[in-house]
Amino acid sequence: MAFSDHLLDVGAELWGAQKRHPFVTELADGTLDEAAFRTWLEQDYRYLLDYARTFALLGTKARDETTMAHCFGVATAVVSDEMDLHRSFAADYGLTGEDLAGVRKTPTCEAYTNYLLRTAYERPLAVGVAAVYPCGQGYLDVAERMAELADGTHRYTPFVEKYTSDPFRESVATMRDMVDRLAAEYPSLHDEMEAAFYRCAELEHAFWEMAYTEESWPHEGARWPDA
Repeated sequence: MAFSDHLLDVGAELWGAQKRHPFVTELADGTLDEAAFRTWLEQDYRYLLDYARTFALLGTKARDETTMAHCFGVATAVVSDEMDLHRSFAADYGLTGEDLAGVRKTPTCEAYTNYLLRTAYERPLAVGVAAVYPCGQGYLDVAERMAELADGTHRYTPFVEKYTSDPFRESVATMRDMVDRLAAEYPSLHDEMEAAFYRCAELEHAFWEMAYTEESWPHEGARWPDA
């Protein structure tokens, strides 16, 4: 079994939970509350900035030109292409790119991006690649599930189309190949790769929940009793 498939087996329960999450099922049929989608939009924009930085860091650790080119290419594609979808959706809410960049991260987004950047900086390349794998593969698998559930087109259809597109599939396939190649080269890192993958799979699921519940920092919505 390919190591990338082994990781998906390890995270099978979380994968199923993502596909069943109400954010996913309601987005698929177009009934997702606009406020929940706006939360995802704002937070994922902030997430993607650090996702691009994570790949740039991974690129500096690559020892071969192909891996280096791919990592830097992903970083560039995220900033120049994937974030265009977010800017397009943002326009529907009267938000600019500057508005999105100024959004404060929620606790879940902060935890996720901090983990990715720390792992990419501190740990070997193989572990960093395992950490980013749940995002790419997860969005493809979730979007495919959305496409199965969708009945006609609606305002969220571009989301489904983006993450089931041929270019996105090709990017995920390359990511899988990188996971498998590095796992074969560094068998001693398998346990650490598995742990990083699982942690980020947990954070992927938490990200859907964060958006659906419109998470904020506790003190921002607190109503303290008078002293």
